[in-house]
Amino acid sequence: MSLQAGPFSSAGIALHPVSEQHPRLSIDSYRPYIGLVGVMLGAVMATLGSRVTSFGLADLRGALGAGYDEGAWITTSFAVGQMLIGVTSPYLGAVLGVRRILLLGIILFFVASLLGPFSPNLAAFLTMQFLAGVGSGTFIPLTISFIVRSLPATMVIYGIAIYAMNIELSLNVAASLEGWYSDNWSWAWISWQYCVMLPVMAVCVWHGVPREEIKIDLLRRFDWPGVAYAAIGFSLLYAGLDQGNRLDWINNGMINALLASGFLLTIAFIVRELVTDHPFINIRLIFRENLVLLLLLLAGFRFIILSTAYIIPTYLQTVQNFRELQVGSVLLWIALPQLLIVIPLGALLKRVDGRWVLAIGAALVGTACLMATNLTSQWATSDFLPSQILQALGQSFALTALVVLIVRSINPAEALTIGALIQVSRLFGGEIGTAFMQTYVRIREQLHSNLIGLHIDGIAGLTLDRIAAFRSALGVHTSDPAAATAQATALLAAAVARQAAVLSFIDGFSVAALGALACVFLVAMMRKAKPSPF
Repeated sequence: MSLQAGPFSSAGIALHPVSEQHPRLSIDSYRPYIGLVGVMLGAVMATLGSRVTSFGLADLRGALGAGYDEGAWITTSFAVGQMLIGVTSPYLGAVLGVRRILLLGIILFFVASLLGPFSPNLAAFLTMQFLAGVGSGTFIPLTISFIVRSLPATMVIYGIAIYAMNIELSLNVAASLEGWYSDNWSWAWISWQYCVMLPVMAVCVWHGVPREEIKIDLLRRFDWPGVAYAAIGFSLLYAGLDQGNRLDWINNGMINALLASGFLLTIAFIVRELVTDHPFINIRLIFRENLVLLLLLLAGFRFIILSTAYIIPTYLQTVQNFRELQVGSVLLWIALPQLLIVIPLGALLKRVDGRWVLAIGAALVGTACLMATNLTSQWATSDFLPSQILQALGQSFALTALVVLIVRSINPAEALTIGALIQVSRLFGGEIGTAFMQTYVRIREQLHSNLIGLHIDGIAGLTLDRIAAFRSALGVHTSDPAAATAQATALLAAAVARQAAVLSFIDGFSVAALGALACVFLVAMMRKAKPSPF
């Protein structure tokens, strides 16, 4: 069996730090920073794409005349597009050049976002969502490779810190953006907002990302089977995970088919990459240094972050009946502190072992989740602030240190491969976290509702007193005693459902805290990384 390096090896791509190529300041010395602005905009939009759509799903369903089950595919179609291209775009970037792939992605994302709101039916809108996902899916995997390959060695760590901050910032401002569009403009701006930012990104990429020749030798030995197995297999798995909770997992034939076929294609991909002479992803890199643990940690933190990002909005919307703009006022407290600590955090990681920063970040996130287990049905915006500010600091510490450690574990020639692995870990970690938390909270809510219901005796004094109080309050609105009693009983049932929901959310925060503790143990298993030039 012959095992050779993938197409992203240094033999195929010449990589030199910018500081070595351009020791004197010139117009060319500023081009990497222009390019950095472009790829960072892309990272923001790629994350916003699915998050804003999730918050605006009710508005989109209403505008398109789609039911709940039909509309559930709106976010899935976008994310599947990102997964489909995310694993392959680094390979395409190595063959055709990063600049070309980014510009093609910008054009596709722009056209799909522009035409999406004009879709005559749901099928057309889902198609535009998928194409928008394909276009935006090129951004994040190629961002890391650009930072490592193009910035001066002394600035790489700050570029990584801004990259990590951008992703978390866009993740938590989405609710505020969607709420503002719905209240002041139109649901269509959920898509059109990208048409404003994409031209700026295109200009930055055009001027800031270096031109590269098409590598004919890599094109001739393009690993089409490996690319197809990975792209289709990962996409099927993602779709199965995304729709699993809604369709009750293994009790639904379509979910079984998606997960089984995705798993088989993923196995075929792994076997292919191990036996082919020219794999498009060098799987052997995964077993180098701490990379397995780091990728597991990345998936784990995405699990924690997106699961808690699901709990708080769901609580505020179901228990407190908050609108998206009000939900956003809570999530902004995770986003805003990251703007203040991004540069100091980069400087800290230049001087301190990243494992300590990562462990502290995980501990802070776990502590924030434990603080949130004091949740009651009376909590509103101000009650979440202490835990969310602490979680913001923890997420910033953990994710920035994590990406820095991943990049330090490779050499620049492997940056494109790592970009693909980061994208896969990021998407799957977040999706597994969201799918697990949705299912876990739903099951725990059913359990708590049943347990609370067992303690409500229809002839008990406390129950009768509560119904009488409700009936008395409702009596001023109706003269029919039977109608007042029915409404009072419905209010009692709603109170039971509300308390069951609160208890299930507390259980969700407890599980997230356990996940953070598991991440601390994984960090403790890591060996000290070798010295790095940045």
